[in-house]
Amino acid sequence: WARLAVGFVFAATGWGKLHNLDTVGEFFANLGLPAPTFMAALVATTEFVGGSLLIVGLASRLAALPLAVTMTVALATAKRSEIEGLSSLFGQIEFLYLTIFVWIAVAGPGAIALDRLVVYLAKKRWFPTAATSQENVAIGGT
Repeated sequence: WARLAVGFVFAATGWGKLHNLDTVGEFFANLGLPAPTFMAALVATTEFVGGSLLIVGLASRLAALPLAVTMTVALATAKRSEIEGLSSLFGQIEFLYLTIFVWIAVAGPGAIALDRLVVYLAKKRWFPTAATSQENVAIGGT
């Protein structure tokens, strides 16, 4: 469920940023980020596409990595003044998102994801005997 939750959050925030690139670019300029207009488009696209991929569970491990980078940058720039130590760092929602993204990148998307279907179909296509034996095990056979 965590994958779905962060997927919806980031798809929605990315969509909002895509429709307000000027405002996001100004905010990034105030933070002192280089190439703020480009960064605004990059972050908005990363959040929208990455969040959408997480919702359906497609390329989840890959999608989680750039989202983790955006949260790292957010913590180092926009949230920096609010972080006084580990306890205040751990209290930031961006840190929670970062942790979830790292977890998805390491552990994978979970059982209900298109990633699993893609792997299953690929095995069935290229390794038909392996897929057949897995089907038997999955339905209680030997």
